[in-house]
This record gives sequence, structure tokens and C-alpha cells, in this order.
Amino acid sequence: MALQRSDFRFFHRLRVRWAEVDMQRIVFNAHYLMYFDTAISDYWRALALPYTEAMEHLEGDLYVVKATIEFHASAGLDDQIDVALRCTRIGSSSITFSGAIFRGDRHLISSEIVYVFADPATQTSRPVPQALRDILLGFEAGEPVVQLAVGRWVDLRPAAAALRSRVFIEEQGIDPAIELDALDDGAVHAVLTNRLGQPVATGRLLVHEPGVGRIGRMAVHRVLRGGRFGQQVLDALMAAARERGDRQVVLHAQRSAEGFYRRLGFQPCGEPFEEAGIAHTEMIKGL
Repeated sequence: MALQRSDFRFFHRLRVRWAEVDMQRIVFNAHYLMYFDTAISDYWRALALPYTEAMEHLEGDLYVVKATIEFHASAGLDDQIDVALRCTRIGSSSITFSGAIFRGDRHLISSEIVYVFADPATQTSRPVPQALRDILLGFEAGEPVVQLAVGRWVDLRPAAAALRSRVFIEEQGIDPAIELDALDDGAVHAVLTNRLGQPVATGRLLVHEPGVGRIGRMAVHRVLRGGRFGQQVLDALMAAARERGDRQVVLHAQRSAEGFYRRLGFQPCGEPFEEAGIAHTEMIKGL
């Protein structure tokens, strides 16, 4: 049965590479299952779930017990294809995903993948946790996968500090003595959490000078970068600046993140500089 793009909420785009085609220059059949498996990883990101940490929180893991592929037409070298997935059934211990691969609107491949939720130590099945069930069904129903909180450090510190420590101290090697500072107490903070309550993005807003806000400590969980979670935090902080009457916001962007801020309308100001041992650029945006 031909599927339509409108049957799915989630899509993962990729381009067929030379190493994935056979002598006929069409995708070798075994690679389609790899495409679906790659898309599944991105599906968890769309749910704002860092897979390893989420499964540890849920005290289980997912194991494939069935995977089928149905071929309708072939993808070829350099084709851009969209791998679509949806959760179609959740049983007592099993989760079924239906998938399709499209080139444009043409349906090329169908798939069904069945996972069992199990104890990692014994690999014996366990009931699908209600929290995971709610997340999957909620996503497919169009519900938000994250919750935003904007407020004071005294209220948001546990989540914000945990994520900042992971990103700035553990990942980037910044001295803990300068990561947490006295400015946190007077700042407006924003924290984005997934439906398991895990922090996935955070940032803070200070007063730079009258009428100008300063955004900083922007951090997004490493696994979830590129998923617009940082943008949601940034938008919330700019809204808070606008609400208090700021005309402009300024931030110190790590050079590796400069493109992210440019896409959201920030413009560089002045020459690059080093801060905490990392190259930065000052960037400004009017409100």
C-alpha cells in the first residue's frame, strides 16, 4: 500500500552516497535498514530524549525483535531521500514503528520495526514504562516534547547548573570557579526540560547597560544540538528582555556557534577575542 508524506510527523533527510549503491547505481538493499536505524536515532532527538540517559532513567533499553523491508522502487546515487517514521503500536512490552522512504512525494520503501523494552542486564522483557508510552503517543498526537521555565536562579538552579556543568566544565574544560558566578542570583534564567524532567537547554539574561540585555551561559545538551532547543531558550530570553523594556541584546558567542546566532538575526560587533580559553565574538541584535 502506498503511503503519503501526510501519514507521518517525523522525517530524517539524507543523501545517497557512493558507498551505498551497487553496480546498478541504486541503493544496495541492505542499506535501507541502516537508513531506518539512522532515522530512529534522530526520532529520539525529536522527542528531546538523549537516548542513553533516557533509557537509564527508565531503567531499561530497547532491543529489535523484528525488522521488515518492502521494496516499491529504488533510490539512486545522489538522491535526496526522506526517511519517515511513526510509532504505530505500543503493546505491553513492545513498541512498533512503521516507516517509509520518500524521494519527493514518491513512496519508495516501507518498513516495520518492532522493539521490546527489556532489562539491560538480563535482556528479558519488561512493561513499557508509562512515561515512555506517554511521550511517544504525545509526540505522534502533536503535543510538545519540552517544557519551558523562565525564572530565578533559586528556583531553576538544579536543572540549569547540572546542564551547564555537563557542557561547560565536563565537555569544554572550563574552570568550575568561573562557570558559576555571583551574577546568577540576579539574572533571569530559562530552562528547557524534556518530558522526563531532564534539562536539555538553558541560558541566562543580565543587564548589560540601561536598555541593553546581555544573554549568556547558553548551553544545549550535546546529543540534542541542531534540534531548535537552543533557539527556544534564546527566544524566551529575548522575550524577557523585551518585556522589561530592553531595546537590544548582546552576547558573547563561541566562534563555533556564530552561525547559529547569525541565522537568528544577530550581527557580529568588533574583533574576535578569547574568553575562558575559547574564541568568542560579540554579537548584537535589536529588539
